[in-house]
Amino acid sequence: MTLKKTLFLDRDGIINIDKNYVHKIADFELVPGILDCLRSATKNGYQLIIITNQSGIRRRLYTESAYQLFTDHMISVFRDHDIEFEGIYHCPHIYQDLCECRKPKPGLFNQAIEEHQVDIATSWVIGDKKRDIQAAEAAGIESSILIEANDLMKLHTLKVPFMV
Repeated sequence: MTLKKTLFLDRDGIINIDKNYVHKIADFELVPGILDCLRSATKNGYQLIIITNQSGIRRRLYTESAYQLFTDHMISVFRDHDIEFEGIYHCPHIYQDLCECRKPKPGLFNQAIEEHQVDIATSWVIGDKKRDIQAAEAAGIESSILIEANDLMKLHTLKVPFMV
């Protein structure tokens, strides 16, 4: 079995502009720089996986099916740009549920690592909140980038292997 280098991404604030509990297709807006980032990562041999907290489901702000419609739309937009995700994982819980899948716990990272033969030594995570990085570190992924909300443009100034 060959292990794969992987770029893990948070969704809101990294993939799409974070507008608080984004779940409507009309509110979907790509973060500037994300297409270039993901094209570069793919070109450099990284598989792409999204790990996202979606507590709006548990809070009854939107349904699981509304989340899935949004996700299907997002996937379609990226496919139109020849970008594919190997996996998209979400936690619908709130902090008080004490689940293992809500970041900063590593449950979804561990699941993705197992299901997609991830080489944690060569993998990276990009998140916009400290809990994104904490979850990845708890799963053994040491390389991470914490990006200020909705500002992936600064990745072009970093020397990281997926942007070379």
